[in-house]
Amino acid sequence: MRTITFTQILRETLAAELRRDPSVFLMGEDIGVYGGSFGVTRGLIDEFGPSRVRDTPISEQALTGVAIGAAVAGQRPVIEIMFMDFITLAVDQLVNMAAKLHPIYGRACPLVVRTPPGGGRGYGATHSQSLERLFAGVPGIKIVAPSNATDASGLLQTAIRDNNPVLFLEHKLLYPQRFECEDALPQPIPFGAAKTVREGTDVTIVAWSFMTHLARQAAAALADGGIEAEIIDLLTLNPLDIATVVESAKRTGRVIIVEEGPKTGGFAAEIAAQVFEHASDYLEKPIRRLASPDFPVPSAKNLEAVCIPSVPEIVALARELVES
Repeated sequence: MRTITFTQILRETLAAELRRDPSVFLMGEDIGVYGGSFGVTRGLIDEFGPSRVRDTPISEQALTGVAIGAAVAGQRPVIEIMFMDFITLAVDQLVNMAAKLHPIYGRACPLVVRTPPGGGRGYGATHSQSLERLFAGVPGIKIVAPSNATDASGLLQTAIRDNNPVLFLEHKLLYPQRFECEDALPQPIPFGAAKTVREGTDVTIVAWSFMTHLARQAAAALADGGIEAEIIDLLTLNPLDIATVVESAKRTGRVIIVEEGPKTGGFAAEIAAQVFEHASDYLEKPIRRLASPDFPVPSAKNLEAVCIPSVPEIVALARELVES
């Protein structure tokens, strides 16, 4: 076993995939000599050269369009969008081209879009958004949101080998986190299989990405008070493993869904609707969503903290469901 950061295991996984398949290449703004805004690609250009670790101009629209063309031509591009907020500049390419190539033209589009969502670092309203909701309702785009290093590596391998466009979310607060992992990289992890990371009988807490960390901390605090929370880490939003969530909901009778983005129109609402459709007769209390307020994320740390779900909020909501 070894201790490794989220950043390090992503870098190792990218390097392993570059060595494994010569059709894989990386592309993005400042990913070469600089090593990426969060250091994920640091040093890779020294081994693989500028033809396979390609710096691009500051145009998300252009680099995404070029990557789609390369994917259709038989390459396997992995592009980095510096902050998830900037993916809005490439929505047309992703939604109207990449996602439609297979169903309309029968052409594979093996494209991976790596990008960091989320707040917590005081970057402000245009560098802190969680925008997975924009793509969750677009057929043809797979969405991956790991919460730990082992899952991130296994899922990234699967994403690079997939013949469909994959949006790979790397929450910026996960990058410096340290995890215990095997010395060797894990095997690829199939999409569409959520993980029960903690078993419990009183309440189900559903989360993904960094929110899973908060859910696990909350579960530990709840256990001290005699409440056993079950934690479901979704791993992928599309495909969504709703069956695992429903099975847990039937056992506990209470469900909390935690997401970082604004509450209105969030993906938590979709999960809640599907759980109700399949498990309404088993629910003892209404499904509850814990999300950010409908307000742009402030840069001031004290205000930003109010806009992001917290461990005490999860604990309070769980206690309310169980004890009331």
